[in-house]
Amino acid sequence: MKSAGDRVGTAWPGVSVVMPVLNEERHLEAAIRRVLDQDYPGELEVIIAVGPSSDRTPEIAAALSAADSRIRLVDNPAARTPAALNLGIAAAQYEIIVRVDGHGELTDGYIKRAVELLDETGAANVGGVMDAQGTTPFEEAVAVAYKTRLGLGGGAFHLADSPAAEAETVFLGVFRKDALIAVGGFDESMHRAQDWELNYRLRTRGHKIWFSPDLRVTYRPRSTLRALVKQMYETGTWRREVIRRHPETANVRYLAPPLTLLGVLGGSVAGLFGVILDSRLLRLGFLAPAGYLALIIGGSFVAAQPMSASARWRLPLVLAATHLAWGAGFLRGRAQ
Repeated sequence: MKSAGDRVGTAWPGVSVVMPVLNEERHLEAAIRRVLDQDYPGELEVIIAVGPSSDRTPEIAAALSAADSRIRLVDNPAARTPAALNLGIAAAQYEIIVRVDGHGELTDGYIKRAVELLDETGAANVGGVMDAQGTTPFEEAVAVAYKTRLGLGGGAFHLADSPAAEAETVFLGVFRKDALIAVGGFDESMHRAQDWELNYRLRTRGHKIWFSPDLRVTYRPRSTLRALVKQMYETGTWRREVIRRHPETANVRYLAPPLTLLGVLGGSVAGLFGVILDSRLLRLGFLAPAGYLALIIGGSFVAAQPMSASARWRLPLVLAATHLAWGAGFLRGRAQ
């Protein structure tokens, strides 16, 4: 491939957009529309890997495919994201693989700029900002939690002001297909965190992963507390699995949620025993949950992210659910 400045008279490479979908009737059509509206100058196809959904996702996907010859469907009976991605990659006819989720919307020029960055950096995978955007007060609060250091810890792809640089991982990703195949594709035993684990294998094989704020994807966060808790619990569980398989990847950011949960629970238990036993020393344990509560409430009301008043009032609950569910999943781990 040529660099962006050398493309006069040179064909752009074809790209295969791979989209795993399961129960995405609310967002699928918008996600596909943003892909088709990219105005990419080369050949483009969209491969939707459809899982056994309980909503109208299969019917919507079929209608989209019937209306546009660039869209193809593959069946994903396993209903797991890494299996869907591997099926899509196997079906792809082009050398560049663009991963898109059913609840994500590419911003204008995303694919074109990603192909340019693959050329400019020599990376095997490039990605950008996960721009979480909510439409209800609860979703707004979840979106803010994603974007703040107090929420998900400040990973580069959550922060719009992060500079372009090599990275451990990126959101979604635009890949060279040959590099994906060389490392064996996505690990289908990793039901979550499969993107981080794949990028780890790419890096250990000497490939570069590149983050650029030029690339942005609008992400639609979970819309209910129950869905958020489930998502974060599973994320914590699978992050523990990544560290079990690759102990050298453990760091403070990943250990903070389980340590927070242990501190809150341990302090609460100690405080309760202090009340029962009339022990002033044990009652000091209440300082741990009180301190945590003060931190998330104070952090919520000084957060610089723009949000409605209704979202700001919900933010402490969202932060607590994010930290504690993530921590519980990490501590429990995956049944072996």
